Amino acid sequence: MNDAAPAPTPAPAPRRARVRAPELIGKGGWLNTGGKELSLAGLRGRIVILDFWTFCCINCLHVLDELRELEEKHRDTVVIVGVHSPKFVHEAEHQAVVDAVERYGVEHPVLDDPELATWKQYAVRAWPTLVVIDPEGYIVAQHAGEGHAHAIERLVEELEAEHGAKGTLRRGDGPYVPPEPVATDLRFPGKAIVLPSGNFLVSDTTRHQLVELGPDGESVVRRIGGDGQFKEPQGLALLPDGRVVVADTVHHALRAFDPVSGEIELLAGTGRQWWQGQPTSGPALDIDLSSPWDVAWWRGKVWIAMAGVHQLWTYDPETATVEVAAGTTNEGLVDGPGAEAWFAQPSGLAATEDRLWVADSETSALRYVDAEGAVHTAVGTGLFDFGHRDGDAAQALLQHPLGVTALPDGSVAVADTYNHALRRYDPASGEVTTLATDVREPSDAVLAGDDIVVVESARHRLTRLRLPEEAVRVEAVAHRTQRSATEVAPGRLRLDVVFQAPAGQKLDTRYGPSTRLLVSSTPPGLLLAGEGTGTDLARELSLNPEVAEGVLHVSAMAASCDDDPENEYPACHMHQQDWGVPVRLVEGGASRLPLVLAGMDAE
Repeated sequence: MNDAAPAPTPAPAPRRARVRAPELIGKGGWLNTGGKELSLAGLRGRIVILDFWTFCCINCLHVLDELRELEEKHRDTVVIVGVHSPKFVHEAEHQAVVDAVERYGVEHPVLDDPELATWKQYAVRAWPTLVVIDPEGYIVAQHAGEGHAHAIERLVEELEAEHGAKGTLRRGDGPYVPPEPVATDLRFPGKAIVLPSGNFLVSDTTRHQLVELGPDGESVVRRIGGDGQFKEPQGLALLPDGRVVVADTVHHALRAFDPVSGEIELLAGTGRQWWQGQPTSGPALDIDLSSPWDVAWWRGKVWIAMAGVHQLWTYDPETATVEVAAGTTNEGLVDGPGAEAWFAQPSGLAATEDRLWVADSETSALRYVDAEGAVHTAVGTGLFDFGHRDGDAAQALLQHPLGVTALPDGSVAVADTYNHALRRYDPASGEVTTLATDVREPSDAVLAGDDIVVVESARHRLTRLRLPEEAVRVEAVAHRTQRSATEVAPGRLRLDVVFQAPAGQKLDTRYGPSTRLLVSSTPPGLLLAGEGTGTDLARELSLNPEVAEGVLHVSAMAASCDDDPENEYPACHMHQQDWGVPVRLVEGGASRLPLVLAGMDAE
C-alpha cells in the first residue's frame, strides 16, 4: 500500500496570444552560420529570440551585453538571431555589418537586412526590439529598449517547461559558427593620444586592452590590461600628473593608467550600468556610470561623454566626485543651458581654452560647450538627417561622427566615421570642408607635429596624413533615415505605451508612481497638446493639422519588482526605451499609436 499523497496536478500553462511569426528575410544574407541559410521553419522546436539592432545604437550594444548570460545558460534550447536593421546608409553596407559583428563580439547568427524587410514584417518601431518566438513558431512576447533580460529568461523557463511537456521542444547545439580569427596588431582601435615620450597610446577596443606604439604608429612597445581589467575601452585623456584616464566603456567605469609604473587604478564607477532614478552625483566610486565613450581634460576636471545616457558628466580628481554637467538623458538635439540641453550618444571630445567640442554621433552633429556651460550646435540638425555635404555649416552634413580634434589654427577636425572621411569645421568662416576620404571608419585623430594621425578603426591601424592646406572636394550627398512614416489622423491621437509586468512581478509603487512618460515632437509645432512628462503610460495627443509630417519623440520607463509578499527586499528591474516615430498626417489615418515596451498589444 502506498501512503504517499497523490502528486499535485500541474498548473495549466498560461494562455498567450498566438501570432504566427513571419519568416526571416534579408538581402545581406547570414553571418556567423558558416555560410548556411537559416529559416524559422528550420529552427522549429527551439525558442527563438529576434534581436532587432543596428550597430550605431548604444542601447542595442547594451542589450547585446544583457543577453550574453541568457544565451550561455540556455544554449541548448534558445537561438538568438540578430536582425541587423540599419539606421544610417553606412550600416547597410554588408562589410560594415561583418565588421560590427566581430567588433562587438556577437556570438549568435545575424541576418543582414539592409532594406528593413524583416523589420517591416514584424512592425518594429525602435532599436533595440526583442521578439520571442515559441518552439511552434508563434510570437509570444515583444520588448523594446533595455532591461528585459530577466523577464525574457523567466519566459524562456516557462516555454522550456511547457514545450518540454508537450514534446515540442528540441534540444541540441545551435547554428552559431564563429568566424576565423584574423591576426593584426590592433583590432578595431577606438581612440589614441600622444604620450610625453612621443609614443602613441591606443585603446585596442575589441581585444579589451591598451597598446603603446612607437612614434612610427606601427611598432608595438607593450600591451596593457589584456587580463580582464578593461572591457571595450574607448576614450583616453592625459592628466596633468602624467597619468592617462581611460573610458572603460563596457565596465561602465573610468580608470587611470600610469605609463611610468604601469599601474591601473579605478577612478569612477561601480561596474554597474546607471538607470533612471539613480544618483547622478557623489563619491565617484559609489555612482553608477553608463557607457563612457570619451574623456577630455578641461577646466580642471575630466569631462566624460556618457554615451549610454546622452549626457556629459565630469570627474573632479581633487574631490574624487562625479556629477552631470550637461544633458537631460532625453535623446535629441536641443541647445541651451547645460541642464536643459539634449544630446544623442556623445562619443568624442576635444578641449580648447574656451570650448569643449563634442562629436554627437546619433544626431550626426558637431557641438560645443562654452565657458558658461551652455551647449551650442555648429553642424547638424537632428536625429534623422545626415550625409556628406560641405559648405556653410548651416546646411553641411556629417554621418555619425565619433571623434573630434582641435587643430592649431582654431578649427577642428571631425572623424566623420560613417562617411569614411576626415572633415574640418572652421568657426571663423563657418565653413565645413573635407580633409581626407577613404579612411575606413575613423573614430579619432591626434596631432603629431605637422601631421594628423587618424585611428582607422575598420582597417585596424593608425594612418598618418599631412594636414592639407586645401580641402578635398567631394560630391554632396544628403540622406534621411529610411523608415516609413506612420499615417495618423490630424487632431486627436491616443498614445498607448504597452507594458505588461513579467510573470511573477508587479509594478513597484512603494515609493510613488512606477512609470514615466515623456513626449515631445519635431517640429515643436506638430503637438498642440500632450507634450511633457507624466506618470501615465497612455496619453491623449493633439496633432496640428497644419503640419504635414514630423517625428514624435516618446520616452517611457517602468519599474517592476518580484511579487513575493514574504520577501521584504524583492529584486526590482527597470525597463526603458526611447522612440522616434516618423508620422505623416492624413485624413483617415490612425487615431491610436501603440508602442510596445513589454508584452503584446491586445488591441
